[in-house]
Amino acid sequence: MKKHIYIFRHGQTYYNKKHIFTGHRDSKLTAQGFRDARKVGKKLKNKRIDIAFRTRLVRSKQTLNQVLKYHPECRAIVVNDKMIERRYGRLEGKSHKTIIRKEGTDAYRTLLHWHKIDHLTGWDRKKFIKDLGQAELRIIRRSYSVSPPGGESIRDVEKRVKTFIKELKAFMKREKVNVAISAHGNSMRPFRRHFENLSIKQMMELENPWDDYFEYTIEV
Repeated sequence: MKKHIYIFRHGQTYYNKKHIFTGHRDSKLTAQGFRDARKVGKKLKNKRIDIAFRTRLVRSKQTLNQVLKYHPECRAIVVNDKMIERRYGRLEGKSHKTIIRKEGTDAYRTLLHWHKIDHLTGWDRKKFIKDLGQAELRIIRRSYSVSPPGGESIRDVEKRVKTFIKELKAFMKREKVNVAISAHGNSMRPFRRHFENLSIKQMMELENPWDDYFEYTIEV
């Protein structure tokens, strides 16, 4: 017998809209976020959901609420933070632009200190700093093993998600249920890597939509 997992990312939040590092901070869904969640709900309307999982964060809860409007058969909602978003530490609450400016300026000063470049002025300096900052931002966001200050790497996130998957499979086999999971962008990466047999590189290139879901099956 096969049972189904329906996993989806929360809808757009105010922090998402403003390009702010969210991590474990709470940020509610925007009007677009609620539209995203309703789209997921309509796509899952004719599926059976016996048990639903969410994290403690409000965006996960709000998204799941929209989905479950179509599922009176769902008999329990389980809060499990093993699928919570990546912790960004001291970057949480700061905009991407702020990080680009700070990281770029720090890297520029380091290069000057070690005489790797000459002093730049005006537009050339601004562009160089921006390019350095964007490179640093990409490392923070897309590196598997690099952790932001006081935060988690994707490797760290994957460890706890693997534990969640192991427990989830055991639960589904024992209870013979279909489940829905209201997750987060970065916690979905290792989840999808596991079920889609992806490489680390492929996982880190994933873009998880706000308005769609992924379906996986397991034998119970």
